[in-house]
Amino acid sequence: MNNPQQKFDILVVGAGMIGAATALGLAQEGWRVALLEHQPPAPYDAGSEPDIRVSAISCASVDLLKQLGAWKNVLQMRSAPYRKLETWEQNDSNVTFDANSLGLPELGYMVENRILQLALWQEFERYPNLTLFCPTVLKSMQRQREDKTWRVMLAEGTEIDAHLIIGADGARSQVRQLANIGSKGWQYRQSCMLITVKTEQPQQDITWQQFFPSGPRAFLPLFDQWASLVWYDSPARIRQLQSTTMVQLEREIAKAFPARLGKVAPIAAGSFPLVRHHASHYVQDGLVLLGDAAHTINPLAGQGVNLGYRDVDVLLNVLTNAKELLEDWHSQAILMRYQRRRMPDNLVMQAGMDLFHTAFSSDLPGLKTVRNLALMAAQRSGVMKNLALKYALGL
Repeated sequence: MNNPQQKFDILVVGAGMIGAATALGLAQEGWRVALLEHQPPAPYDAGSEPDIRVSAISCASVDLLKQLGAWKNVLQMRSAPYRKLETWEQNDSNVTFDANSLGLPELGYMVENRILQLALWQEFERYPNLTLFCPTVLKSMQRQREDKTWRVMLAEGTEIDAHLIIGADGARSQVRQLANIGSKGWQYRQSCMLITVKTEQPQQDITWQQFFPSGPRAFLPLFDQWASLVWYDSPARIRQLQSTTMVQLEREIAKAFPARLGKVAPIAAGSFPLVRHHASHYVQDGLVLLGDAAHTINPLAGQGVNLGYRDVDVLLNVLTNAKELLEDWHSQAILMRYQRRRMPDNLVMQAGMDLFHTAFSSDLPGLKTVRNLALMAAQRSGVMKNLALKYALGL
C-alpha cells in the first residue's frame, strides 16, 4: 500500500462470496489481481451463534468452491448438508426432491454467508499475485483511451490501473453506477424475515417450505440444533414481527409455522424487503458485472448465490480460454461471450420465481385447487421432476 500507483491485470470490486471467488479463480490462472473491500469479515468463533444471513449452496456451487480450494475451509468451520427438499401448500400436495433420485450424496449445504466469505479469504495468502486492499472504498474510475485501461482512485489516495474491472459489489453496485449501466426492477409487495432458532429436534437433513397467500414459510437446517426460519409476509406484518420480543416471536412462530417444526426458541432476527433488478447489460469494454451487481432475484428458492457462482464459473472459462488463444480477453467482444451465456439463464430463473410468487400469493377462487393439483402432478412426474431439480442445482 506504500506505492501510490499500482498496475494490475484485473481489479475486482467487492470481496464477498462472489467477488472473493472470482479473484481466487483469476489468481489461480496467473492474472495479477487487485481485490477491493470496505471491511473484513469477523473472524470465526466456533462457540458463536450462527449468523442471520444463510445461503443454500447447490452441489454445482460446492464443486466450484472445491476447485478454488475453499470448500475444505468451510467444512473445518461449520455447515449442514441437506438431502431432501420438500414444498407444499395443502397437506396432500407435498412435492419432495431427494438426493438419492439423482444418485447424489446431498443436494447441497446450508452455510452462513460469513463462513463462505471467510473460507475464500483464507485462500488469499496462497497467491502472491492477488493483492487485497481492505479496508478501502472505491472513489472514482476513469477509462484511459490511449491504452484502454481503467484508472481507479481509492479513498486513501492509492491509484490502480487495470485492463479489466469486475463489479461484484452487490445490488447497489458502485461499479454499475459509475459505468452508467442502467438497471430495471421493482420491489415486491412482500418482505422477508430471517429468524435464527434453537430447535428441540436433532439436526435434520431436510429443508422445507410451505406456501401461504401471504408468502411462504421455510425451515433451513443448520449445524447442531440450530436452524434458520424464513418468513415472507406483507411489509406491515414483518415490521410488526420485527418489533416483538423474542418471547412474543416464539408464540407467533408456533401459530404460523406447521406443527412438524416442533418447539423452537428464537435467538435473533432480521428483515429485508424483496427486490428484483436486472442490469440492462452485463459488460462493456474492459468491464463486467457479476452476481447481485448484475441481477437480483426473488429469494423464494434460495437461488441468488448459486446464480452468482454460475456467473463466476462462466466468466472464468471465457477469460481463461481467450487468454490461451491469445485473444484480447478484456475487450467487449470477448466479454459478450459471458453475457450471452449468463443473461438468458438469469432471466429464466427470475421469471420462474416471479411465476411462483404470483401463483401462490393469490386468493382467487379456484386457483388454490389448481396450484395444489399442479404440485401433486409434479410429485408424480418422475423424470420431469428430476430435470427441474438438476436445473436448479446447476447440473
